[in-house]
Amino acid sequence: MTEMQPSVLIVEDEPAQREMLAYNLESEGFRVIKAADGNEALLLVEEENPDLILLDWMLPGTSGIEICRQIKVRPAFRMTPVIMLSARSEEVDKVRGLEIGADDYIVKPYSVVELLARVKAHLRRTRPASLGERLTFDDIVLDAETHKVFRGEHELKLGPTEFRLLSTFMEKPGRVWGREQLLDRVWGRDIYVDTRTVDVHVGRLRKVLSSHGGEDLIRTVRGSGYALG
Repeated sequence: MTEMQPSVLIVEDEPAQREMLAYNLESEGFRVIKAADGNEALLLVEEENPDLILLDWMLPGTSGIEICRQIKVRPAFRMTPVIMLSARSEEVDKVRGLEIGADDYIVKPYSVVELLARVKAHLRRTRPASLGERLTFDDIVLDAETHKVFRGEHELKLGPTEFRLLSTFMEKPGRVWGREQLLDRVWGRDIYVDTRTVDVHVGRLRKVLSSHGGEDLIRTVRGSGYALG
């Protein structure tokens, strides 16, 4: 499902580099968003809420290091992994990039294989279900690779929407998800769905999770949305 694909924002002003990165990421199953400068990148971060950002240091106008700083001071994107790409190989430059908030630093020219491995490593921490990882919370086990969910010894039969909802909740237990945020993550931005639809599917998910007994682990946060635990 395209809405379960992890999304990567590439911020690179060199067209050949940008398209090379896009091709390799799309070949690995990622949804790619592209920006040629920092201002466009900041707009796309707000509009697309990417799961990871590949950010070139040397951009026209505002530098990548300043763009990274502006991204990381925003609470909504503080945990979004940012990988800096730079021809600067001096230790002082790497330290500066990491201190400003970058989560990783890759020196150009780089190995595409290594870059993809680092992208997956960061997403394994922030979007594990999208990479086929096995998630657990309390007595619930979600196997994203086999698309199976168990609660205790019972296998639960979830519809595709409920499965994506549960994946989202289990990737970040305790986080409160607003209805609009769930629509973007579970249904995708290209599909119009009324926010009340979220309530219907959360209700279905609750029913299946409690079908063999057990505590209702989905918490309704009045005026905000839903959280697991």
